[in-house]
Amino acid sequence: MKINHFVIGALTLFSLSACGNNENAMDERDDIVDELDPSAEQQSAEDEELNDRLGYVHYTKDQVNNDDEMEHGVSIDRTQVANVITRIALRGEGLEQVATLVTDEEVLIAYEKSDDVDEKEAANIARKTAQSVIPQYYEIYVSDNESLINDIQSLHNSSTTDGSYENTIDQIIKEMEKSPQGKEDNLKEEMKNQE
Repeated sequence: MKINHFVIGALTLFSLSACGNNENAMDERDDIVDELDPSAEQQSAEDEELNDRLGYVHYTKDQVNNDDEMEHGVSIDRTQVANVITRIALRGEGLEQVATLVTDEEVLIAYEKSDDVDEKEAANIARKTAQSVIPQYYEIYVSDNESLINDIQSLHNSSTTDGSYENTIDQIIKEMEKSPQGKEDNLKEEMKNQE
């Protein structure tokens, strides 16, 4: 009987330690998921107050002509723009999973489409969503190649001041261009047919 109590105690101890390791692994996985979540950066009360305000500016033509700020370009919060594009794209029907990367010149959107949506319609949804959020001078690339979601995610901590990511982005864009690009493709086809 003493052996059975010893065996039962050892098995219980082993089970508890295995659960502890499993819980640690789950905690680590949750920490990684939280780190990669762009919305994890909680807004301060001051930021939330700013979001509630209306945006308003007023200038005269002379003020704008003498303004050095416009010569330096417009700065945007790229993470926030990517967040908005992704959330809007997922609110409608057609896309199940979306990853968005915003650089200073491009928007890259990789997605998993719903089974009941064809690839051209899914591309239209992704492209139109980006067009509704960003300035017109941005190049938009979309793809239903789900493996590109991980490629885009790998760049989430990159900076525009660090040029080392350019080659990776160029490779991703080349892969994306193999997929339908949405309404822009339809316009190109119409122009070819008219010639």
